[in-house]
Amino acid sequence: MNGVIVIDKPADFTSFDVIAVVRRLTGQRKAGHTGTLDPNATGVLPVLLGAATKAQDRIPHHDKSYLADFQLGKTTDTLDIWGTVTSETPGSVTEDELLSLLPRFCGEIMQVPPMYSALKKDGQRLYDLARKGVEVEREARPVTVYALELVSFHQETRTGTLSVSCSKGTYVRTLIDDIGQSLGVGAVMTALRRTEACGFTLSDCVTLDRLRQLCEEGGADSVLLPTDSLFAVYPKLTVSDAQARRFQNGGALDLSRTALRHTNIDSALCRVYEKSGGFLGLGRVCTDENLLKIEKLFNEK
Repeated sequence: MNGVIVIDKPADFTSFDVIAVVRRLTGQRKAGHTGTLDPNATGVLPVLLGAATKAQDRIPHHDKSYLADFQLGKTTDTLDIWGTVTSETPGSVTEDELLSLLPRFCGEIMQVPPMYSALKKDGQRLYDLARKGVEVEREARPVTVYALELVSFHQETRTGTLSVSCSKGTYVRTLIDDIGQSLGVGAVMTALRRTEACGFTLSDCVTLDRLRQLCEEGGADSVLLPTDSLFAVYPKLTVSDAQARRFQNGGALDLSRTALRHTNIDSALCRVYEKSGGFLGLGRVCTDENLLKIEKLFNEK
């Protein structure tokens, strides 16, 4: 199998657990994912199979969207409800106070990664250090929050839900903790559901139980998305049979003999297809040499 199966990851599964299950169900040994979800999180997890695993370092769209539940008045060492409580603060917060604060956390912001994360410091995972009781200094780094909306808020329980669209590398737990600190009462994330990743949404997802059923019935192909769906943002270029053979064999194409002959955008990427519709790979425009060079081949035959 070559392509993408978008899994609705269940809670209490690591991303690698999901890969192991998909590999076993499909019989495809080559499998990988496009972005880790914490065990307690659920939602969109694109799984790459076969030749599609070669796309991991070429995926153009790494922005993500989430629904995140939160609880005000509490902090933990992990910044979520599953950690050890470090403080509890009384105090009332109104919905208007929350709404007036959220614009501060939109756009490009600086964020300090949490200790309980997979980032490395001097070759060691931060979460390994945190479990030993060691806290190290982390540098703030820029991330982008494209949209931040308050979906619901219950003043009596000080709980609510945020909708977050953000760039790769954004920690939603940290975002909620920072909001809580700004309100003066603290906050923890209580649930996280990823609603979009790599251009895929929950509507593209299949559960592991459903995939298991489909595999038993021999119908897993019905939820297998083509590899080129990962590159939908790039324009499509269909080439002749001779050009397709040359491209597949590693040869650059004469730009003037393709539909891109009038382009003046250097380094632009495109999806290259043979006349029968088969996806060959990605090409990169080199205007100074008048060539379409190979960026990545995906020979799925």
